[in-house]
Amino acid sequence: MMAVDWEKCSSTEFNMFTMKCKAKLSQRLANLTMAFYSTAVIFYSSDVLVNRLDVSRTSNTTARPLILKMEIPFDSNKRFVYESLIIMQFLQLWSCSCTIGTINILLIILILHVSGQIEILCEWLVEVYPMERSRDPNLIVIRKVIKTHQKIITFSQYIEDLYSGIAMALFVSDTLIICCLGFIIVVSVGTLSATKIIISTFLFYIAMNLEAFIFCFAGEYLSAKSKTVGNAAYDSFWYESNFKDSRVMLLLIMRSQNQLTITIGKVMNLSLERFSSIVKASASYISVLLAIY
Repeated sequence: MMAVDWEKCSSTEFNMFTMKCKAKLSQRLANLTMAFYSTAVIFYSSDVLVNRLDVSRTSNTTARPLILKMEIPFDSNKRFVYESLIIMQFLQLWSCSCTIGTINILLIILILHVSGQIEILCEWLVEVYPMERSRDPNLIVIRKVIKTHQKIITFSQYIEDLYSGIAMALFVSDTLIICCLGFIIVVSVGTLSATKIIISTFLFYIAMNLEAFIFCFAGEYLSAKSKTVGNAAYDSFWYESNFKDSRVMLLLIMRSQNQLTITIGKVMNLSLERFSSIVKASASYISVLLAIY
């Protein structure tokens, strides 16, 4: 569907310019997201990687620190075994971050593509009634507007079906992870190892907040963009045409009142308000853990 949209947008300069702008923005955001996730992995692993030489001087009976704490059914204190294990853990952690980053990047690309199609649709709505008191609307453009609007709705539904379950898992996991990381950072303040803990976990904490923010902002952005279709149709001079032609615009305005959005497991919409609730819930859980601690 995206390939078809790109083929059709090459017919006019405005359509091509709009889609190129969205593609460039998607590329920049994708590069920034992947770079940030990779940096977070490096900082999270830095404590073990930097101190590896010091640890290698210790005896084989001393338990050596791992990037990911785990129990291993063999002796991991031997030099080459330990180094191989550290490399495997780092690659596994980095591959997981790349997978999560790819999921977020795909959502960004899909949402920006939909927003580009909505902007093109709004431009067509202006062309339908280009002048005040125009009683001869372009019926070809009207037909194109209706088909494009329906395609946007269908494409948004595909995004909803794809990311609804992912958003539910993210909503639960990110709340717990943000809570635990925040608790670790707060507890470490004032201790001898505070600097190491904060350096290794702070970017990880920001990455989890960024992931939740990307999903919530994508839902908010999609809802806001869907409103512009009804506004553009309402601001055109549809009321100057005859009743038969104006009914098409009335139906389009009514249909666009149903906002496009992404839901959390078909339960609630993703929005910036939902992101604030995640942050508030995490802060509340941190307070409970501190009281117990």
